[in-house]
Amino acid sequence: MNMLHDLVRRVERIEPLDRLAKPLIKVISPALRPRGVRNLLSGTYVGHPLHPMLTDLPIGAWGMSAVLDAAGGPAAAPAADLLVKVGVAAAVPTAASGLNDWSDTYGRETRAGLVHAMAMTTALSLYVASAAARAQGSRRGGKALGLAGFGVLLAGAYLGGHLSFVHGVNVNRTAWQAGPQDWTPVLVDADLAEGEQRKVDAAGVSVLLYRTAGRLCALASTCSHMGGPLDEGTISDGCVTCPWHGSVFRFADGGIVRGPASTPEPRYEARSRDGQIEVRASP
Repeated sequence: MNMLHDLVRRVERIEPLDRLAKPLIKVISPALRPRGVRNLLSGTYVGHPLHPMLTDLPIGAWGMSAVLDAAGGPAAAPAADLLVKVGVAAAVPTAASGLNDWSDTYGRETRAGLVHAMAMTTALSLYVASAAARAQGSRRGGKALGLAGFGVLLAGAYLGGHLSFVHGVNVNRTAWQAGPQDWTPVLVDADLAEGEQRKVDAAGVSVLLYRTAGRLCALASTCSHMGGPLDEGTISDGCVTCPWHGSVFRFADGGIVRGPASTPEPRYEARSRDGQIEVRASP
């Protein structure tokens, strides 16, 4: 396992991959600008990233087709052929959501993600060829192409797991933040003017304070998507926009107006008492 880890680390250091990745991201980004597209592919509507959930469909279908091809016998041939087609169909939205997530990465993650995408595209191409061979009656060729595709698929899946579980790509960056349950002073009231925003510390958790129309609003200052500094973002219409990837959160409830964030931002209660602004975690 250490050998695999070292191999991926070497891939992450191949800087020439940037010359391919950067133009691809420039091509992809305009298609992701519409809010509906961004929210759909990011998983905003389902409450967590969409791509990991969708990967189960093609991997499951193609994995079972490999089992049937290897051990199912002639009677299992129709089911194996159907599973190959199901996997191909499911791979299209899976790839779209993956490209959406990849477009927000930087450096090592971008390079590993590019190789992951290349592996998955190769696997898809092999399975399309496998489906075509099966349809033309070449079962031996279809099986060989399918098994080759499954091998490439496993390599790509390993890279996907590396991105998620080693680098934490698209993992909720506020998951382990536990704000104070009791009212905690964080700032002198006079130090926050009307329309002003300020990052404060609340028992070890960074909180974004904002005063509007005499009302105090508070959200976690770390963007749940990729950890961007919300305190450096722009505020308008009761929402804050992350300066890194453009996620938009409502101050009223921490809800997401626009992705790529898929997890709402933790909200805090705020009040002014005895000349101090106090905050506590919202129940």
